[in-house]
Amino acid sequence: MDSGKRAVQEFWDKAACGEELYLANQQREGYAEQARRRYELEPVIAELAEFEAAAGQQVLEIGVGLGADHQRYAEAGARLSGVDLTERAVAHTRRRLELFGLDSALSTGDAEQLAFPADEFDSVYSWGVLHHSPDTPRAVAEVHRVLRPGGVARIMIYHKWSLVGYMLWARYALLRLRPWMSLRQVYARYLESPGTKAYSVAEARRMFAAFSSVEIRTCLTHGDLLESEAGQRHRTAMLSVARAIWPRQLLKRFAASHGLFMLIRAVK
Repeated sequence: MDSGKRAVQEFWDKAACGEELYLANQQREGYAEQARRRYELEPVIAELAEFEAAAGQQVLEIGVGLGADHQRYAEAGARLSGVDLTERAVAHTRRRLELFGLDSALSTGDAEQLAFPADEFDSVYSWGVLHHSPDTPRAVAEVHRVLRPGGVARIMIYHKWSLVGYMLWARYALLRLRPWMSLRQVYARYLESPGTKAYSVAEARRMFAAFSSVEIRTCLTHGDLLESEAGQRHRTAMLSVARAIWPRQLLKRFAASHGLFMLIRAVK
């Protein structure tokens, strides 16, 4: 494993996404509350994932995290596999499914080198994961490889031209008198794991060019609208003031295309 990928693994092995903020305990009620909070903050997950449509389908999730979406696919009746770069996430998801009497073929794995044959899955789902992989285009190529012809990839990656990105740039570049720092550098250094990337819609279309059809849209998030807790590294008095005066309604009206989430539905 190269140093970049090891850094990503070490970051998420400390805590799976949302674990520190939203998981009170590793019991049924803890996982249920984490799921409730997740879908309250990010209602577009269900829209992209189409959980109920997965009944009877062979589904792969790349990056299972705490397992909330994986649980929804299992409950819908999907024939389910899941991989994650970290053993921590796999352990969380395995425990979660056991507590709810559900099952999946779970394993640690590398999105850039999936241990599955070609044309294996009806659907591949990945929410907010592939932009953490050092070689995201290679991970997208792997998604294409393991999908059956006519299969659907449902992917969320970060959108470069987002309010979150602008806020991070203002804090870590402009206010530190480094205005030459690019958004690409800001995302890589200050948004989640080391090397995190964000893409324009045009860049995403190029990455998914091998698919027969690709639908892409962006949307504002709780992060763009300052409607949720920030990670410990970003909590400051300035952020508290910004949260109190943030013009959410104006942003929803005039900056709707500047959201962090890029939702991609691609057919092989």
